[in-house]
Amino acid sequence: MQPIFATQTASISELKNNPSALIKQSDGESIAILNHNKPVAYLVSSDVFERMMEAMDDMALSQTVNARMNDGQTPIKVTLDDL
Repeated sequence: MQPIFATQTASISELKNNPSALIKQSDGESIAILNHNKPVAYLVSSDVFERMMEAMDDMALSQTVNARMNDGQTPIKVTLDDL
């Protein structure tokens, strides 16, 4: 059994036949694209994709900050005015 992380589903055939209608019908919600009843892709709006990319960038930056804070060196305090 495989979880589906969307409230709506569509087959690859539906996506091929009329992608614009499928996107319009989704009303901004994510769609799980199924092949033989198994999810093979997710169709998300550009807004959702951009937010996902920003969140991933934030997570990567947070990991860099944490690694640098724990590298054993004495931190240097800087104010925004110093920058």
